[in-house]
Amino acid sequence: MERPLTEHIHPNRPALNLKEYEAVGGYAALKKVLKDSSPKQVQQAVQDSNLKGRGGAGFNTGMKWSFVPMDNAPRPKYIIANADEMEPGTFKDRLLLEGSPHQLIEGMIIAGYAIQADISYIFLRFAYKDAAKILRKSIQEAYDAGYLGKNIQGSGYSLEMYLHTGVGRYMCGEETALLNALEGKRATPRAKPPFPQVSGLFGKPTIVNNVETFCCVPHIIAKGAEWFKSISKSEDGGTKLYGVSGKVNKPGLWELPMGVTIRELIEEHAGGMKNGLKFKGALPGGASTDFLTEQHLDVKMDFKSVAAAGSRLGTGTMIVLDDATCPVGFVHNLQHFFAQESCGWCTPCREGLPWVEKVLLSLENGEGKKEDLDILHMHTKFLGPGNTFCALAPGAMEPLESALKYFADDFEKHIRDKKCPYHN
Repeated sequence: MERPLTEHIHPNRPALNLKEYEAVGGYAALKKVLKDSSPKQVQQAVQDSNLKGRGGAGFNTGMKWSFVPMDNAPRPKYIIANADEMEPGTFKDRLLLEGSPHQLIEGMIIAGYAIQADISYIFLRFAYKDAAKILRKSIQEAYDAGYLGKNIQGSGYSLEMYLHTGVGRYMCGEETALLNALEGKRATPRAKPPFPQVSGLFGKPTIVNNVETFCCVPHIIAKGAEWFKSISKSEDGGTKLYGVSGKVNKPGLWELPMGVTIRELIEEHAGGMKNGLKFKGALPGGASTDFLTEQHLDVKMDFKSVAAAGSRLGTGTMIVLDDATCPVGFVHNLQHFFAQESCGWCTPCREGLPWVEKVLLSLENGEGKKEDLDILHMHTKFLGPGNTFCALAPGAMEPLESALKYFADDFEKHIRDKKCPYHN
């Protein structure tokens, strides 16, 4: 099984420095691009590989790049790595940042060349202190070796790179809110159109991609689009970093072919459920995805299959719910987070999420009424897609709406018994 992203990452060893990264083939793809390829050829290679964005949206990466104006375009152009990673249950990018930072840097430089960007930023989650130290050191190594700065490797192409640490808001993970934060403004999302590819950071053409997405790029260039598609079990190209958290025997993170099943992830890689507990459900792609249950265990973890099952692949980092954990308490915990992280820009999200949290808390405390279920159902519609300025509230509604569907008995028991049935 090929593991291009994590092959040279080991938990008990420091991050690869520049010399170590070069020794395993690092920056060869960049040199190849600068010597033999036009920007359009790089865009096409990435598009042909069917690399879909690993931040959750799942849009074809090369196609996204192709929307950037190339002729007589406003300058400077920007390339940005979204390393904010504040989705609850998600910890995949941290492994790449701390284990192989030059892989990210090389991927960003190749992407920068593909759209002829002048300036690049890594927008990093505030809490990733170790990653920040490692990235600063690695960026300097890349400058010293001539991979960043003016006239990279004598090619005539130039790119500056900066590390920007966020202030710790979940909203910054949304690409246009991230751009506002980079500009020193409040991290609220922007209306689209215009899209960032045309008018992004400081009104200039901008591409924002996830860390894992950029890390795939050097391997696509080095080994080709067909190879990248061949290592997948799905029509989506490449491997994927999958995570499992919850009461399993071996919670963790694995690089596997895109399209492994939920069952394989939980039973083979995460070692099955802990201490005789039974699987009740899982959020397949982080906290803002719909629950899938036992009937979905053989669903492939790729964008199309998970969507067909009624959820989203998201970040591919699964949160498992067991039969001894209260679904109402589980969802309340998530709604508390989302209510806290709302930017407050639009009324449904600002007012609706705290109300949802309050209703769920009353259910947990045994104070719920039958009408509360109607209130919750109503909010899943009013805070759903098309009714809010961005996707934060609709994402928050996904675990709630699916919990009301699959675990209706648990909600009703809270009301009937006037207590949480999972607490002694």
